[in-house]
Amino acid sequence: MPNHKSALKRMRQNEKRRLRNKSIRSFTKTTIKKVLKAIEEKNIESAEELFRQATKVIYKAKSKGVYHKRNAARKVSRLAHRLNKLKAELQQSEEATA
Repeated sequence: MPNHKSALKRMRQNEKRRLRNKSIRSFTKTTIKKVLKAIEEKNIESAEELFRQATKVIYKAKSKGVYHKRNAARKVSRLAHRLNKLKAELQQSEEATA
């Protein structure tokens, strides 16, 4: 337990920030999982809409200092890569049937 008044205040601030960051991280992970599930189910319209929402959430978390800018960019990039891979896969299957 801290002995100084400033250390006590710093401890309270750190706890408050930890809880806020935990909440934001959890919400971000949930939105990412929703996108991945839509991609897995090959639901392109839903996946694109969820991707836009997830991108917004990830960059907002970055602006709040929860994620580093490169970490946020990497998360968005990986989601975009998977989404584009699904689009290409579906387009290839349409061409094969046509």
